[in-house]
Amino acid sequence: MQQPLSDTTIAIVKATVPALTAHGQAITRAMYVRLFQDAHIAALFNQSHQGNDGAQTKALAAAILGYASNIDNLGALAPAVERIAQKHVGLQILPEHYPYVATALLGAIRDVLGEAATDEILNAWGEAYWFLAHVLMAREQGIYDGLAKAEGGWTGWRDFTVTAKAAESDIITSFTLTPSDKGAVIRHKPGQYLTILVPVPGAAEPLRRNYSISTAPNGRGYRISVKREPGGAASNWLHDHLEEGSTLRVSPPAGDFFLPERPERPVVLLSGGVGLTPMVSMVETIVAAHPTLETHYVHGTTSSATHAMDRHVRALAESRPGIKVATFYCDPLADDQPGVTHDVTGLITMDWLRDNTPLNDADVYLCGPKPFLRAFVGGLSLAGVPSDRVHYEFFGPAEDLMTA
Repeated sequence: MQQPLSDTTIAIVKATVPALTAHGQAITRAMYVRLFQDAHIAALFNQSHQGNDGAQTKALAAAILGYASNIDNLGALAPAVERIAQKHVGLQILPEHYPYVATALLGAIRDVLGEAATDEILNAWGEAYWFLAHVLMAREQGIYDGLAKAEGGWTGWRDFTVTAKAAESDIITSFTLTPSDKGAVIRHKPGQYLTILVPVPGAAEPLRRNYSISTAPNGRGYRISVKREPGGAASNWLHDHLEEGSTLRVSPPAGDFFLPERPERPVVLLSGGVGLTPMVSMVETIVAAHPTLETHYVHGTTSSATHAMDRHVRALAESRPGIKVATFYCDPLADDQPGVTHDVTGLITMDWLRDNTPLNDADVYLCGPKPFLRAFVGGLSLAGVPSDRVHYEFFGPAEDLMTA
């Protein structure tokens, strides 16, 4: 059983909060420089998150500060630990990777704080790091074991064959993946994602990318629906080079964002752009398993050129009177017409949601780009929707959407 942190370590780490507030981003920048000197460790990270906006360094700095501030109340960190553990499982992070992070983090603290980083401080942070690392490793091992034992389960990377490729809009393409060994697959939880290895030419290692599963669980395979990102090495390769018959390596489904097995309340599925992908998985599941569940599918996109899977979703809704669909175009094409191609011209607003969905009684599921999530996570909170009824998926650095 893991020993608790000593009172001395807790006091020293909490005393570093002012320094982390002032220098946290400098420490995390220095940490990544050190960490990425190891090519096989750098390959575990999505390098598109290491861009000029500093999103990843900000996110990690906030996480470290949050840990230091709550080190005497670790229960407050439970949701973050679960999300990190799920991400690690998707990426196939293993215990042998943790020492690299420890060395890089402690070295970065020394680099940035200089003489202020005394041996006492470094030793305390070393103890605090390994305490949290063992918490994560234990949770991750539990997830790995559960995935391996599940019907259709596996560990590590498994070969999947592309059995169908379909253009859903000008910028989104779906790929149906079935196991090359013809075996069964884990029935994912609607809303979860797959991590795939993308063998982009010229890359030292395959790129690791997460894509939400856009179909209900079926035990036979999965579908991912991928947006072509401008300059996106992985998404462009998938669109341009992945064809029917191609093979990809895939890790088991992961993620803490999903529709519960037995929904207790009406649901509002709120998405922007390619954020519709987990919502399609959810609405397919609702049709199959919860036909009487009141469901509001609300989606915003630019125009009919970018609007994916609309006919499919509306056909599902027509089969179940409890499902209502509303789509918003913020920049419609000349031929786009409200009532024909979409329902409302403009952006989704909190006023519209209050007037047209049961916000006071529903669970709200959100997925979309960062500005979309920031607006609605904050807007729903201000509207009085309890935080335990607001669920969101966010690919990229897990920054605090309320303040970022």
